[in-house]
Parts: sequence; structure tokens; C-alpha cells
Amino acid sequence: MAYIADLHIHSKYSRATSKEMELEPLARWAKIKGISLLGTGDFTHPEWLAELEGSLKESGKGVYGYGGMEFILTAEVSNIYFKAGRTRKVHIILAAPGFKSAREINKALAQYGDLASDGRPVISLGCDRMVKLLSSIDPGILFIPAHAWTPHFGFLGSNSGFDTPEECFEEQLPRIYSIETGLSSDPAMNWRYSKLDRFCLTSNSDAHSPSKIGREANVFKERIDYFELCRILKTKDKSRFLHTIEFFPEEGKYHWDGHRNCKARLSPKETIRNNKICPVCGKKVTVGVMHRLEGLSDRPEGFILNSSPSFKTMVPLAEIIADALGLGADSVKVERQYHELIKNFGSEFHILLEMGEAELIKGLPGPIAKGIINVRRGNVEILPGYDGEYGEVKVLREEDKKAEKQLSLF
Repeated sequence: MAYIADLHIHSKYSRATSKEMELEPLARWAKIKGISLLGTGDFTHPEWLAELEGSLKESGKGVYGYGGMEFILTAEVSNIYFKAGRTRKVHIILAAPGFKSAREINKALAQYGDLASDGRPVISLGCDRMVKLLSSIDPGILFIPAHAWTPHFGFLGSNSGFDTPEECFEEQLPRIYSIETGLSSDPAMNWRYSKLDRFCLTSNSDAHSPSKIGREANVFKERIDYFELCRILKTKDKSRFLHTIEFFPEEGKYHWDGHRNCKARLSPKETIRNNKICPVCGKKVTVGVMHRLEGLSDRPEGFILNSSPSFKTMVPLAEIIADALGLGADSVKVERQYHELIKNFGSEFHILLEMGEAELIKGLPGPIAKGIINVRRGNVEILPGYDGEYGEVKVLREEDKKAEKQLSLF
């Protein structure tokens, strides 16, 4: 059985997060999803760190247990600072090998921001300087630039990022082993930019509610501890890091360009044709991930980096059920059907990734089985996300719906 890890989530102490982002619901939902290892998120927040220290039981080598789930200590910080003539805003995931390191990290970062203000605190410190400072405290601390391409807070983002990893991290670049692709990009997109070849690409949910954990994740061959994770990322060990689980990047909320207030959704070509101006209001649009990538990439679409772990693209099960039922993903009927399938088949990842097609067709309602098979084959229709709006995915095409004249799930 594969060992699935989601390293980037948030707690109830982060802004715009569910009050359910606590250990018990997280452990319960991780089992529903089929996740083996979770990042705690937000250990920089003093109240959350106190809760973690009081509840987690050490399993050894940087791994902690709660409710039958394994955790490692993680956080995300928002580095906002001035460099090379521009204000930079970059989110970095931190991982610590133990509570002693976490406390030392918090002590150091408290000099540069109010850690109690948010689970993802603003730190007035350059990325390179932060890496140097924290590495001097504990060389085992892991740094992963979060959602690398997103416009506002990705280290390569169009609004406040850099054009190269070297510009951002300077002499500290060798301490960066991995970057997070984010919901709006996937490994295939990142492979097109050769300056990213040295990094091991990871994918995580950045979840703000328990049901969203695992929407992107990392699949390892077998159980790993904290120090093995660091070694695997540093060496890009494909024998143990099998693949990532990805959104269709078009579904991410910054894939295309646009202006949300005007409902203007633009392809990169349309944005260039309009000189980056919104055709509705005349203001500058938010340049999305695909446009930014086209401007920096030095390889053609379809290039495969053989040294990188592979990836599988999926749509969350609740969204597939919602499409099959013609309802919203948060509706009561969708929730009921979702939990019935989990009860019958074990976990979401088992259903989405491991069950054979014949087993799906036999055991699941027809439209849901067809939707899962379509996702596996890439037979989906997507209206790309833009400027903070998620894309819309249709896993059942019109011909699929016509073939199912009557839907009965109960």
C-alpha cells in the first residue's frame, strides 16, 4: 500500500479557514481520503504550537502520531520585503524535525513579524536571509517555496516574484531541494523551465477545510520518516517517491489571466493582444500561471524530464459525484453518496486511483464510474480558472449523459 503525504495545510488559526481545522477532524478526514502523513500546518502560531505539543505523541525521527494518523511539523510564512526595486511577496513552507526546532524557528521569526496575528504570518525578511538564519539554527529544517507560480505569492509569480530561483535565494539556493507546483500548475508545466530541473516537485492541498486535504498530494513507495523525506527530496529518489497527485491545472484559480470583478477570463494570447488590459474596465488584468510560464519557459510543451517523479491527474471524488448528480459539491445528496462509497470501498484514493475499471462499473453508480474513468483517461472539459476563481470541470460529456437516461443512486 502506497504512503501518501499532504505536507501543506492550515489550522483554524489561519485566516479564511474552517474552525474544523483541528487534529481530530484532520486525522479522521485523512483516513477517509487515504492519506498516511499530514503536515500540521501553522506551527509558527503560538496557540496552535501549544495544542500540537500537548496532543501529538512522538513516533520517532521527526514523526508524531494522533488518532491513528502520522504528522510532521509544518508551517507556511509570507515573506514580504523590498528587493531589486520591487516589493516581493513570497510564501514558503517550513518543516521542522521536532518541537525544539519549531520553538527556535518561532523565536527567530518573532523578531520580524507578529506570529500570533495569523497562522500564516507576515515576515519582513528576505527569503534568502530567512533560509540562512533558520539553517544556522538547525540544518535539518526544510524549505519549500509554496505554489511556485501563483501571481501574488509564488516565488516565480507574475506580480511580486522573481524570474529565476537564483534571484530569489542567491547563495542559499543549494538549501532549497523542492518546490510546490500549486493547484494551477503541474509537473509537465514546470519541466518546461530548465532552471527548475534541480528541484524535486511536490504537490499539496494547501487545505483550509478538512474535506479539502489531499486534493493534491505526494505518493511514496513505503512509510518514510522526516529525515528520509528530506533525503528523498534532496536526491529526487524516484525509487521511493513514486508520483504526485495533481489537479488538472486548468482547474486552479490562477491558471489563465483575467479580472474577476469584471468576469473577464482571458487566455495568454488574448491578454497579449489586449496589452494586459481588461477589455471590460480598462484596468490591468492579473497575469496567470500559464502566461507567466510561457514567458519564462525554454522548452516546448510536451517535454518530459526523466529525472523527475511522475504524476497522476485527478478530480476529487465529491466533484465527480456532483457532476454525475447535477448538483453542487457541497449538497447533502453528494455528501451522502460520497460517504456511502467510502464506507463500501475504503478510501477516496483507493476509489480514484486503484480500483479497476471493471470493479468501478460493477460497484459504483454508472455515471460516477464513468466520470472516474473519464478523469483517468483525460476525457474532461474544463473552463480554466482565473484571478482567484477556480476553473469548472465537467467529467461527464453530453454523450455520457445521454447514455444515462435515468440516474438512480439510492
